[in-house]
Amino acid sequence: MLQKLRDKTSGWIATLILGLLIIPFAFFGVEEYMGGGSRNDVATVEAPPSWWQSAPHWWPVSKFWQVKEVTIDEFRTAFENARQEARQQQGENFDARGFETVENKRRVLERLINERVLALASNRAGVTVGAASVRQAIAGEQAFQVDGKFNNERYLLMLQSLNPRVTPAQFEQQQRDRLQMIVLPEGIASSDFVTTGEMDRLLKLLAQTRDVGITLLPPPAADTTPVSDADIQKWYDSHKADYQQPESVSVEYVDIDSANLPASTPADEATLRKRYEDEKSRFVTAEQRVVSHILIAAPADADAATLKKAEAKATALTAQAKQGGDFAALARANSEDPGSKDAGGQLPAFAKDGSMVKPFEDAAFAMQAGEVRGPVKSDFGYHVLKLDQIQAGGGKSFEEVRDELAREQATADGERAFNDIAGRLVNEVVKNPTELAPAAKAVGLPVQQAGPFSREQAAGVLANPAVLRAAFSESLVEDGTASDPIEISPGRSVVIRVTDHNPAAPRPLAQVRDAVIAAVRADRQNKAAEVAADALVARVAKGESLKDIATAAQQPYNEMPEMQRGMPGLPPAANEAIFAVPRPVGDKPSAGRIALGNGAYAVFAVSKVSDGDLSKVTPEQREGLKQQLNQLGGGVASEAYIEAVRKQFKVTVFEDRL
Repeated sequence: MLQKLRDKTSGWIATLILGLLIIPFAFFGVEEYMGGGSRNDVATVEAPPSWWQSAPHWWPVSKFWQVKEVTIDEFRTAFENARQEARQQQGENFDARGFETVENKRRVLERLINERVLALASNRAGVTVGAASVRQAIAGEQAFQVDGKFNNERYLLMLQSLNPRVTPAQFEQQQRDRLQMIVLPEGIASSDFVTTGEMDRLLKLLAQTRDVGITLLPPPAADTTPVSDADIQKWYDSHKADYQQPESVSVEYVDIDSANLPASTPADEATLRKRYEDEKSRFVTAEQRVVSHILIAAPADADAATLKKAEAKATALTAQAKQGGDFAALARANSEDPGSKDAGGQLPAFAKDGSMVKPFEDAAFAMQAGEVRGPVKSDFGYHVLKLDQIQAGGGKSFEEVRDELAREQATADGERAFNDIAGRLVNEVVKNPTELAPAAKAVGLPVQQAGPFSREQAAGVLANPAVLRAAFSESLVEDGTASDPIEISPGRSVVIRVTDHNPAAPRPLAQVRDAVIAAVRADRQNKAAEVAADALVARVAKGESLKDIATAAQQPYNEMPEMQRGMPGLPPAANEAIFAVPRPVGDKPSAGRIALGNGAYAVFAVSKVSDGDLSKVTPEQREGLKQQLNQLGGGVASEAYIEAVRKQFKVTVFEDRL
């Protein structure tokens, strides 16, 4: 049997089968068949090979497509940043649970996808970013500047403070990638322009004036005709949202207010003295030193030759300074620290508190005033130091700050008492989360009741946005458990529990019948006013004078010659309607109507249209408008470019990983 198996697997058929199996393995790898590994992306952007732009996305050609991924970690970081921005903008009204929507997640993801699209498009277009452009972009960042100038030490300290830390090389690569990504869309945006003819037409329209006559129609008589049951039912069925019983809850809550807690015992002398010693740095100013330096830059990972050359130059400059050379002039001519070079190398005063790198700080605080020392090696290179000034420290005695310490201690004791009661309450609630009474009794606070109330009816502490969100949240409504402490203000929190919940529901027709009848009659009255306004517009359109009609009907009539766009005194809708009607033809004015609300209407007639006088437009106004139009048009063009490029790529979103 084994011999037969060997014979069957050594023929041309076996060779053909083996060859067919090798092909997919060569293109996709064994792991695709084994199902190994887990996907760590929420979206992918795939571009066809540059040598076949119209290549179909099917096996085996897709193996040569370029792929950019949006990883789960990148998405989560971006979404958290968006959450923090929303929290800062909305303040107390921010709803963390409400922010977790599919729409918000997709908006963040779409931005990341567009970044990948731009990165692929830039690579395929051969866009490169030089080192000079990267340096210029970094130097332009305000976060790296001191007194409006780039400061290398601040730059390096900022990078070290990032989590995770970023090396200068890594940060420069990030900036290079960012610049490479935005070159094309920014280039397209900046290329937009407005012709002189377009500018002239727009300026004429913006400064256009219209001569207008307007009359206010009297409200039609109140509708008193009967409303049939069929009309009532029809209105109710089509306007049920207007007759909703709002969602409401009843709650019990415990109010923890530090203002109502017993006053703490005043701190004794020993406690205050200990606080003074523990926080002495607040009241004692440390010695500071003003130092000028010359930096000969040399990265810590530079080769030996580079380090030796930098050290030699610093040694020579040290010798010149010690021999009486003008230190400020030497710094301006030789220092490679752009933040202090123009100031003759002088740095702001600093204390021995780690604000400067250790070798630099140690050397500065070991020097005498006027002394020159160097070269001093740091991660930035080699420094030549000159101690310009020693600023002695000072401070306040215990007796001078005793009252301040006593007030602070009283505040701290009050906060400690508040936190103690809040913590004990939470511990008791955890034991029995479906009741508040036992926990409140254990800490000596009352349980208060409120409700039923809707979101609009909440009052007092329950009207706080954070409390309302919790009271109407799905978790508290469904579980009937107590909330975590909700901070109302510093030193005040509440714990609530929903005891009853009534979902929003339409009120029965019987309860709102009178309101429905009133609404039907108001609708009839409004339609009658609309018909009357349309009839008056039709009369003006046929050639009658609006002024004569208004005078005959004893209606108020006003003329507004040379009315401008956006003129104050009229509702925006009225201004828009007046400037929307066509120009009058001959002596026949253009008429229209304006709905003013509550069944009130006005009818107007435009008798003359005057375009703006271009001679009155200053060059500054024209240039300002031109820049705005270029910016708007450039933004539209840039978005259109991204959309067009995106259609050339294949974008896949994994919704289940969001």
